Amino acid sequence: MSRQKRAAAEPEEAPSPPSRVAGGCVLAALVLGLGAALFAVLGTIAVLVVWAAGALALWRTVRRPVSDSSAPPPPREGRPSCRECAGHTLISVTPSETQKGMLIYQTASPDRPHHTHVHIAKEHP
Repeated sequence: MSRQKRAAAEPEEAPSPPSRVAGGCVLAALVLGLGAALFAVLGTIAVLVVWAAGALALWRTVRRPVSDSSAPPPPREGRPSCRECAGHTLISVTPSETQKGMLIYQTASPDRPHHTHVHIAKEHP
């Protein structure tokens, strides 16, 4: 078989798209190069600019409000009931992480100290 027929029979590979990692490496090299040039030319001023940027980032982080979403909801009076949990004491009520709008109720039996009874019920508005 001649070279022309062999080349025509083999499909050409499409060029792969540029990698994000390669782009990140190029960007990091450019930033480091620019920073090195800035330090070489400006010296003390460049150090002050880095300190100011760090102080600004720290100030913005401290001033950002923190959400209180990690606090568990207060126990509700309308908890689910069944034959097994009559007379039990409520241990905790936590929101379900996998099922939105559902609460996990844990109760303890007075006569079985190492047994926990669990209910999963819809959250009441």
